[in-house]
Amino acid sequence: MALKEVDQRPIDQEADFLQIRAWDHIEFWVGNAKQAAYYYQHAWGFTPVAYSGLETGNREYASWLLQQGNIRLVLSTPYHPNHAMSAHTMVHGDGVKAVSLQVDDARAAFEATVSRGAEAALPPTEYHDEHGTLRMSAIKVYGDTIHRFVDRSDYNGFFMPTYRPIAGADPKLSNAGIAALDHVVGNVELGKMNYWVNFYHAIMGFRQLIHYDDKDISTEYSALMSKVMQNGNGRVKFPLNEPAEGRKKSQIEEYLDFYHGPGVQHLALATGDILKTVDDLMKRGIEFLAPPPSAYYEDTPKRLSQFGISIKEDIEQLAKYGILIDGDDEGYLLQIFSKPIQDRPTMFFEVIERHGAKGFGKGNFKALFEAIEREQDLRGNL
Repeated sequence: MALKEVDQRPIDQEADFLQIRAWDHIEFWVGNAKQAAYYYQHAWGFTPVAYSGLETGNREYASWLLQQGNIRLVLSTPYHPNHAMSAHTMVHGDGVKAVSLQVDDARAAFEATVSRGAEAALPPTEYHDEHGTLRMSAIKVYGDTIHRFVDRSDYNGFFMPTYRPIAGADPKLSNAGIAALDHVVGNVELGKMNYWVNFYHAIMGFRQLIHYDDKDISTEYSALMSKVMQNGNGRVKFPLNEPAEGRKKSQIEEYLDFYHGPGVQHLALATGDILKTVDDLMKRGIEFLAPPPSAYYEDTPKRLSQFGISIKEDIEQLAKYGILIDGDDEGYLLQIFSKPIQDRPTMFFEVIERHGAKGFGKGNFKALFEAIEREQDLRGNL
């Protein structure tokens, strides 16, 4: 999308005018939703719980709703080649189209953001069935991604009109221990990160939580810069990455090349027991990045001691699975990153367990990015 001029008016430091309650759902536009649903169920532990398609009166596309913990994923695929979904998957491959947010008033959220300079993607719209009225609107953000505002206050149905619950669906059967969505990371073009930081601040009332520059996130070959934007109640976090100059191509540049533009790079999935979750996911066939060298784990107690932290987990067990460890003044976190989840080296998942830490693994950046670069080198993209 062409970048519009963003309203530069300062907003009150306590402003949280959107009053976002929580994440609502993440919608992927994919080439084959039925097959993708099978993958997310059997590989990642999400359960298909509802369906929308020809059988439910949806003549344009099929959608499968999957759930695990508090996370809802929607996988959608069109029936005909002239649908916008077809063009999206041709350009980007499977990817996130919509990051949807729960609000009290979808119309008010739309008007507040558009009046500040956002570009409309969906005007305030009502969807009706025997269970009530669901209200939704949407604005455009980086690349072809949109944010939907969803108001469920007058809707008592399972998800939204045209969706039919799947008989016998039991999320406990597939569950891999994933409980919630921690954050959603976007990759944008070189020189555009500050534009989008200002967008989230001025248009959506977010605040900058953390800033990492190319000195924080760099290796011998490549670098990137990142800023984390957070809404008023702290439940919604959007890290934004842009490439920085380096000797070779960064992971962000590789993503932009193969996704053909900005988009969602990864979803961070929170768990209460990362060792158990990662063991389960590995048994299901999920491939994670190669673990860092043993020196990383030998140095971990020293790295954490500066924060006065000791971890309850066995470091040898964390090393066995390649789980990364980092701390800050609030506590520590454990994290691990999958390899790309499709043939294009674009989107991946992070699994994260927090013990008070508010950061995003700054102490792990070097080990993580070196692991990513090894994968890039194998693909001939470094």
